Amino acid sequence: MRHESVPMYWRNIPQYYRLVAKRCRQCGAVYFPPALRCRCGSAELEDYDELPHEGRLVEYTVLYQVGTDFLKQKPLIVGLVELNGGVRAVGQIVDAQPDRLAPGTRVELVFRRVAVDGRHGLIMYGYKFRPVQP
Repeated sequence: MRHESVPMYWRNIPQYYRLVAKRCRQCGAVYFPPALRCRCGSAELEDYDELPHEGRLVEYTVLYQVGTDFLKQKPLIVGLVELNGGVRAVGQIVDAQPDRLAPGTRVELVFRRVAVDGRHGLIMYGYKFRPVQP
């Protein structure tokens, strides 16, 4: 698995750890992951407070054939989540069985190890989602 550079990883920590987004000063649109330019054409984007940590599953797919770096995570579930407030994020769905998921399932944000860069000794963490237990 090709990992990003250590400096690039550190620059992205606000997105990976805190779900920091960008908001357009012109029209108010919120972007996650952060964008450089708004769909209204404005480049005036500011940091937006941390996004909510709960939402609902909009859609998902299940990967049964995965690369060697993901064999322990098989089947790998990737979903589109609409966070409370309306911003959408794509992420891995963990702690779930594919046959027990459905659009509308309530999910919450969790932080998990994503990769280990043995060359630099860096353990990379990031956000994933899991179903909320009733």
